[in-house]
Amino acid sequence: MPQKLERSIAHLFCDASLLQTALTHRSHSSPHNERLEYLGDAALNAVVARLLFERFPELPEGDLSRLRANLVRQDSLHRLAEQLMLGQFLRLGEGELKSGGATRPSILADALEALFGAIWLDAGFDAVSAVIARLYDPLIQAINPAKPMKDAKTRLQELLQGKRLPLPKYALTATEGEAHAQKFRIACVIEKLDICTEGLGASRRAAEQMAAERALEIMEKS
Repeated sequence: MPQKLERSIAHLFCDASLLQTALTHRSHSSPHNERLEYLGDAALNAVVARLLFERFPELPEGDLSRLRANLVRQDSLHRLAEQLMLGQFLRLGEGELKSGGATRPSILADALEALFGAIWLDAGFDAVSAVIARLYDPLIQAINPAKPMKDAKTRLQELLQGKRLPLPKYALTATEGEAHAQKFRIACVIEKLDICTEGLGASRRAAEQMAAERALEIMEKS
């Protein structure tokens, strides 16, 4: 099974134990992927920063930073992880398996970052740069710098105001994880449109942004 993932990312691991660790959630066993996640996050930010710097030579630092933040956030990582079908390769504890951990955005996003960290250790920074560049190329090519770069909550608010509809309501529905690594689940409710979405993030703000992004997607489709 991992060989299928290796083909998808176009990287064959020399050290198979690194790949196994990257795919191991803390609920399953130790060593797990949290340290690799830390390393992968650093690589991801550096590589995406370079890609944006080269792709948009005229953009100022503030705009580049906003674009990078949007590309490396949990929701973007989650979507890429789904494209790779990463969930089917994860090693999860019984509790996480039963509660749908293989499809949980936070677990998938963290595992993808851990995968980047594993590639870095396995073959060096050039190798992980190449993998990240391939995965992110469609997203970066789709960016229109002339379009206002606003966060999801702001765009949702402006869209609703333009339609003369009440603003969305955000509510905390659950907290997950231990105190030092807590995740927040936030609901975004637009009563007039019968829309209710959820976001999960390491902060309430991040979770609200994810919920708003999903509400925007529903509105755009309808």
